[in-house]
Amino acid sequence: MRFTVTKASEGYVRPAEPTPAGSLTLDWIGRYPTHRGLVDSLHIFEHGKEPAKVIREALAKALVPYYPLAGRIVQPEGCDPRVECTGEGIWFVEASADCSLADVNHLERPLMLAHEDLVPYTELETSPADTIMMIQVSSFVPFLLYVTEFACGGFVVGLRFNHASADGMGSAQFIYAVGELARGLPEPTVKPVWDRDSYPNPKVKPAPLPDLPKLALEYSELNFPAHYINQLKNQYLEHANGRWCSTFDIIIAKVWQCRTRAVYSDPDVNIRMCFFASTRHILKVNKGYYGNSIFPVKVSTTSGKIMSSPVVEIVDLIKKAKDQMAVDVLKWANDEFESDPFSMTFNYETIYVSDWTKLGFSEVDYGWGIPMYCGPFTNNDYIASCILLKAPAPFQGTRLIARCVSSEHADAFSEQLNRFD
Repeated sequence: MRFTVTKASEGYVRPAEPTPAGSLTLDWIGRYPTHRGLVDSLHIFEHGKEPAKVIREALAKALVPYYPLAGRIVQPEGCDPRVECTGEGIWFVEASADCSLADVNHLERPLMLAHEDLVPYTELETSPADTIMMIQVSSFVPFLLYVTEFACGGFVVGLRFNHASADGMGSAQFIYAVGELARGLPEPTVKPVWDRDSYPNPKVKPAPLPDLPKLALEYSELNFPAHYINQLKNQYLEHANGRWCSTFDIIIAKVWQCRTRAVYSDPDVNIRMCFFASTRHILKVNKGYYGNSIFPVKVSTTSGKIMSSPVVEIVDLIKKAKDQMAVDVLKWANDEFESDPFSMTFNYETIYVSDWTKLGFSEVDYGWGIPMYCGPFTNNDYIASCILLKAPAPFQGTRLIARCVSSEHADAFSEQLNRFD
């Protein structure tokens, strides 16, 4: 059965009060060429009463202290990108669906509604395939929201945020503030701080934009039960003489091994894994800072090493790389790097991992409880990626969503992942 989403209104939500004008500097990472794309995500709530109206009003209030997000990111020719505080507002779409969330299986894959019926697109885009173009345009919107109301009271917030204006934690901080104001708080509990000028600004030049290969990647999804995760963590505890590892460490070690075994027979292939870790605790940034404060963690080894090692030893590799990141980020902040540590390579031998379990989106509450599920779309074929999420309620555990193997390796990857041993 086909269901329909109908837009009721769309337009810009401006700050509820007058806000300062002028230009603001972006942080070094926000100016980075590959951090200008829009990140799409879905946030699914089981209950709500007139959520679009409530969120629209709260959004206008939140844009008073978060006024730079109501502006535009611009890059005049020959200049670095910056924020112009124009007060034009955030693009907001209100829509309704002629079905309940249950009718569309709570938007589990395969989606029963079109991507473009759930997230907002700018006038420069007509489909998800156009998103990469946003890296190269001269003016763009930092945030866009799309609220769809479903029959029986559920609703979905389709969010798009521009990485130039905020990282995942910063974006979640803003959306959390919208939730607080929607619940009637007089102001956000965390006072936002722009403070990009005081963030490290090393002289090292960003590497050129990497080539974007066409990898034809297949979508994969798996929920790891909490008891299985704890079993693996206990194995590491015994291996490491009482030292702990995170859920992220142990699952990603397992997934990397599963992918490597599914893809390679040659033990001498050089393979890489990369993820971005928060550096707020290392650089001691202000609690209210909502810009980019991340640094790449890179692990390189051979396919044979990952295929043959116990998972706990792969965790050791990941933890060693994380320890090195803590050293490298201070070197970067002190301008001690001769080449760009953020340079990326996109190919089939390299996977990129993201952890959405601790960003803060799962704690957003507009007045009817936290989301039953929230997570990004994975809809490109140029980055082999894996993302960890809080599994949808009521399942207790962690969800993996991935686009990291081609069709010829998809069955073998799935078989490897489903071996809970």
